[in-house]
Amino acid sequence: MSAVKRTAVAVVSAALLAPALLLAPAAQAAPDPKSDDKPKPPARMSSVGGERLGRAGVQVDLGPGVPVLPQGLSARSWIVADAQTGEVLAAQNAHWRLAPASTLKMLFADTVLPRLPKEQVYQVKPTDLEGLGAGGSAVGVKENHTYKVHDLWLGVFLRSGNDAVRVLSSLNGGVAKTVDDMNAHARDLQAVDTTVVSPDGYDAPRQVSSAYDLTLIARSGMQKKDFREYAATVRADFPGEQGEDGRRGSFRIETTNRLMTGQGGVTPYPGIAGVKNGNTTHAGATFTGVAQRGERVLLVTVMNPQSGESQAVYRETARLLDWGFQAAGKVKPVGELVAPKNVDTGAQAAPPAPKAKQPPTRLAAAEETSSGAGIALAVAGAALMVLAGAVFLVNRKWPVPALARRRQD
Repeated sequence: MSAVKRTAVAVVSAALLAPALLLAPAAQAAPDPKSDDKPKPPARMSSVGGERLGRAGVQVDLGPGVPVLPQGLSARSWIVADAQTGEVLAAQNAHWRLAPASTLKMLFADTVLPRLPKEQVYQVKPTDLEGLGAGGSAVGVKENHTYKVHDLWLGVFLRSGNDAVRVLSSLNGGVAKTVDDMNAHARDLQAVDTTVVSPDGYDAPRQVSSAYDLTLIARSGMQKKDFREYAATVRADFPGEQGEDGRRGSFRIETTNRLMTGQGGVTPYPGIAGVKNGNTTHAGATFTGVAQRGERVLLVTVMNPQSGESQAVYRETARLLDWGFQAAGKVKPVGELVAPKNVDTGAQAAPPAPKAKQPPTRLAAAEETSSGAGIALAVAGAALMVLAGAVFLVNRKWPVPALARRRQD
């Protein structure tokens, strides 16, 4: 074949192949790194708190003067809310039902804590500690030893002790009853995404919650003085084993909330006051935090960050808190944290005109001696904000009261 004919054939062949290349299946192209088989939020989710909170993806109104959302947010679900007003400032997949890990202990505490006198003493039975998941967190509760209920709650809040949860569940009538009580309380809070199977949050089939629900639960817990104080405790002495001489020692425990301690290279967050972190194989890292800046109190929940950043759940929480404090009062809310069913949701007339605003009172409590717990409180009066306007917003009748603040001993 002559050179001219070979050239002509090549041109014709290229022309015939071009359409085929254009119609080649996607599998022929280079893989898209963003297209993977990772779980995705359902197209339709609960709309409790507002229609936009049931949508997948980021929900925020970035109007004039509103800072852009922080970079590097990789969590599957997150939410930023004003603890006082209940306004949701921004969210992503707020109602996506995911494994909660130990953040579910907030619901356990909110349900059971009011039922048990903190000075009650209980001797642990061997059966109380049966059924603990292998590798689950523990504070070091020992069978046949006695503990105050107060000490057990420190074990729950500081060390996320599944053993302490089981003993407190026994005091509440058993694990099965406690699970039923928690599910009933979740319904009362309108936390409809939450299903409890194990009271300690350890991975279990069908056990789920959502960023929205965990934030509702935290807001409910923070209404309770003991809950606030336990959540704000950095370290305490926990009862140890009894020696042959009959004396009983103790050992120091410290909260696993790294925004409070600064462990693991995480910078302690100014104004942080709790609440609960968690981490399991199925759930990944989860965290709900509450912090105060001035008179503003924010709640942030972050579930299962996907980045490889060290301590990502804490770092993303801190970024969202920073954004929330900058955006509050400027950004239009995309939803609200609903009040519990047992709270009156009817609008009320405006209260009398408030007196001249006074700065919040800050009171530091002395160290608690009953268990050696160093609990530092900053109490911001009975009302952390002055309500104005012609009508109360529904959830402004249920603000977080005096907020306990973390301080290093």
